[in-house]
Amino acid sequence: MNPLPFHLVTLTHPEWEQALHCAKHLGEDALPELRLDLFPDADPEALVDALKRRCLVTCRRVSEGGRWPDEDEAGRLAHLFKALKGKPQWMDLEWDLPIPPEIEAARTHVRLLRSIHVPPGTFDLAERLDRLPDGEAFKWVGWARRLGDNGRLKAPLAWARNHGLRLSAFLMGPKGLPSRALQSVWGGAFTYAAPDDGPAAAPGQLPLATLRAWRSAKLHPGHGLCGVIGDPVLHSRGPAFHNPRFQAAFKDLLYLPLVCGEASEALEALDALDILGLSITAPLKLALPEALGLQGPLNTLWRRSPGAPWQGANTDAEAFEQSLSHLESGPVLLLGEGGVARTSLAVLEGAGRKVLQASRRLPITPEAVAAFAPVGLVQATSLGMNAEDPAPFPELLEASRGSARWAVEWIYKEDTAFALWSREANLQVVAGAALFEAQAEAQSRRFIAGCGGV
Repeated sequence: MNPLPFHLVTLTHPEWEQALHCAKHLGEDALPELRLDLFPDADPEALVDALKRRCLVTCRRVSEGGRWPDEDEAGRLAHLFKALKGKPQWMDLEWDLPIPPEIEAARTHVRLLRSIHVPPGTFDLAERLDRLPDGEAFKWVGWARRLGDNGRLKAPLAWARNHGLRLSAFLMGPKGLPSRALQSVWGGAFTYAAPDDGPAAAPGQLPLATLRAWRSAKLHPGHGLCGVIGDPVLHSRGPAFHNPRFQAAFKDLLYLPLVCGEASEALEALDALDILGLSITAPLKLALPEALGLQGPLNTLWRRSPGAPWQGANTDAEAFEQSLSHLESGPVLLLGEGGVARTSLAVLEGAGRKVLQASRRLPITPEAVAAFAPVGLVQATSLGMNAEDPAPFPELLEASRGSARWAVEWIYKEDTAFALWSREANLQVVAGAALFEAQAEAQSRRFIAGCGGV
């Protein structure tokens, strides 16, 4: 019988023909998960036959994130039995259920994956490993309330690996993303992925292409974790920027988005996940360095190994200094007062520029802006993170139109309202994407040189 590949891809497509096309092009490192509850009107045996037996058959209850009614357990099991006639390679049976005679009789050609989805706040994996049900592979799924919760899976997964168990244990939700990507680092034998052309089957499930790009199947216990921490960060370009550079440098590091909005939670996660390098974004650029006893604002932290002292840098400042050196001299209107604004202010003042700062807490009038006659505009608020965000302080922007020659946008999404206004006003624009590239390059150099083994 075929072993279980590292990637199990849930066929979530709205139409079976789409799902079948996806399954046929997955490759040998991925096995399609046929969720019968997602195709309830189709004949299970015919579906398995169409996949040429190469699949994991599952029928998930509503209480476990599926669509099959909890009150119809007899119907659910009968649906699974129909699939047995197609002789699938693998079948999912809930951890606590006894093996029905129909499934037991088919175990000459069908392997069993025993699965359990536990309620939020429950971490009983270690206890369950002491009383394993009969099966060839095992799946335990919980929920991540805090980023550090991922670390609670490391010891049980390592135990399973050392005892030759095929186990996958991960946490759902955006904060559980590390547990999915780091399965092989911690000892997991497989992980679940969303199809590249279909929706995720569960909160936090990553596309197959993403896991492949991160080489999740090839990661080993010596790999260290870096990432971008803040909230929101799931949109970040950081993983696509840093991971190829780590791979090219033969550096055993993986860079992930780490969803966390509080410094106390971030401190807990640093140790729970043995994090070696961080790109810090809002709202932690000030709070996290201060919690570590470092003077902020900083956007980069790194250390050689867990427990080693942290080093910090502000590569935002380095990128802004580089851009500023090519821009016309003169006074600058600075919009915002958070960590990026503080960085911008320090760089501008260090370059001898006069600065007029505006924020909700520090309001100024259009008349004051017109009298100041700024040559440059720096957009350092969070407006632009969402597509529908307006330009910040539009009345102040209009007051600067007669004197302004250039604009800097810190948000690295394309075509923010501020960037569009600046181009319409015929200003020289330093886009957020350019600043991101410059500061991220400086971060990668530090991570590669300073995190993990030389």
